[in-house]
Amino acid sequence: MEIFVGRQPILNVKKEVIAYELLYRSKDLNEFPNIDSDTATVKVLVNTLLLFGAERVMKEKPVFVNFTENLLYSSIFDWLEPTQIIIEILEDIPITKKLTARVRRLKEKGFQIALDDFILNEQIEEYDELFQYVDYIKIDFLLSPMEERHKVERKVKMNFPHIQLLAEKVETYDDFNIAKNLGYTLFQGYFFEKPQTLAGTSIPSNTIQYLNTLVLLNDEEPDVQLVAESIENDLSLTYKLLQTINITTVQSKSKIQSVRQAIMMIGIPNLRKWIYFIAMSEQHFGDSGGFYEEIMRSSFFRAKVCELLANRHHKQNPSEYFLTGMFSLIDTLLRSNLEEILQKLPLSNNVIHTLLGHQTDITLYLQFSITLSKLEWDKLEEIGAALGLDAYEMDDLYNEALTWAEKLL
Repeated sequence: MEIFVGRQPILNVKKEVIAYELLYRSKDLNEFPNIDSDTATVKVLVNTLLLFGAERVMKEKPVFVNFTENLLYSSIFDWLEPTQIIIEILEDIPITKKLTARVRRLKEKGFQIALDDFILNEQIEEYDELFQYVDYIKIDFLLSPMEERHKVERKVKMNFPHIQLLAEKVETYDDFNIAKNLGYTLFQGYFFEKPQTLAGTSIPSNTIQYLNTLVLLNDEEPDVQLVAESIENDLSLTYKLLQTINITTVQSKSKIQSVRQAIMMIGIPNLRKWIYFIAMSEQHFGDSGGFYEEIMRSSFFRAKVCELLANRHHKQNPSEYFLTGMFSLIDTLLRSNLEEILQKLPLSNNVIHTLLGHQTDITLYLQFSITLSKLEWDKLEEIGAALGLDAYEMDDLYNEALTWAEKLL
């Protein structure tokens, strides 16, 4: 059975990606809930370290990996590099003297230790000994009661300041700020994909993509479709192109349904001059340690999934579906209000209405792309069925879209 690795970023207070959590992914979505946990962890490690390669998956950052009780007491750690793997001890593993002794030995080997989905049990007396060897405590910020969270927070602050608190399932910027103020230093969840009204900024640019587009435009008779595809591969370039179209006095009321249409409107000579100017004047954009890269990867992934499905269902304008996915996180990238951003872009009403949350013929496609990117198994089957997709077809879409998105970054 073909398998691969899911990956979720872990960020610090500066929203820099400092680590990833690796997640098991299977070829057959229907098998995922029933797979043996030991097997899942082993396959994640094998595929990461041997098949995909640590460099590709980990990007020179450590990874959090769930270990079952069986694996925790096994010899598997003799084959792992301590600087690469952070051992997550699952919440269902009993806190005993035996566990503390094992954790101490793993620390002596150089591994870092994290307690997953942790809740204090006042009947357990082993915490003080165990906590001496723990580096991270992960707390479910969505489901853990506030009172239970505060118990852990107080104990760590008062007695074990070396432990870093990691807030899991942080869904909004409000949650992020609350957790940060409570002393959490690491964060995991989808908070960076939620619309927020913050200080304005620019989208990170890809100078190489600018130059690739200029090469295509240097042909005596440029292939407009190839140029359009090149521009579509860069969210920053697509956004700036639409901005340019929107501020032209002659065609400011035109609505764009595709990048190709935008190119035809501005014209090849003007496009060549415009891209050259942008490439030469673009300043280097600091990426906050990978924060924007993760959002752009999600944007590209969604765009490709929407486009693939639109083509599959023979929609009249797959480019609208592509643009909807592409700009579905634009408010987060620009840290600005979504409605204000869309007012400045000459997108079609269909795309705008979808992005604003109105029900359109694109809505289900966007919802599916978001659900697929998050690997939300409980929702995928229902939405996939509505789109006529079985587990294998969804897996193929995931692989193709992720491969395409990764190549752009």
